[in-house]
Amino acid sequence: QVQLQESGPGLVQPSQTLSLTCTVSGDSITTNGYYWNWIRQAPGKGLEWIAYITYTGSTYYSPSLKSRTSISRDTSKNQFTLQVSAVTPEDTAVYYCARLPRLLNEPDCWGQGTQVTVSS
Repeated sequence: QVQLQESGPGLVQPSQTLSLTCTVSGDSITTNGYYWNWIRQAPGKGLEWIAYITYTGSTYYSPSLKSRTSISRDTSKNQFTLQVSAVTPEDTAVYYCARLPRLLNEPDCWGQGTQVTVSS
């Protein structure tokens, strides 16, 4: 059974860099055919895709967030990480990590989500 677990600070100050980690169990992030995603949902808004890293380590970003985001992985720990720089209150959201099979349009496995609030 695949499980994803997000971790990171619940509160970040404006202009700082947010760093979140997704720890995966029950599957390897190098397993052929899967993309590992970060997705967020701001209060009162829909889901917003941020970025993903593929099983080969290639990365793809939302154009609207690309200048401030970075996704990476640590295969020895079976983790992947999201960094968002220069955060503002508009980055306040529940952040999810999720596994997307290459041939599907929607993730088939999600973490429970972690609340991040940007505030001074």
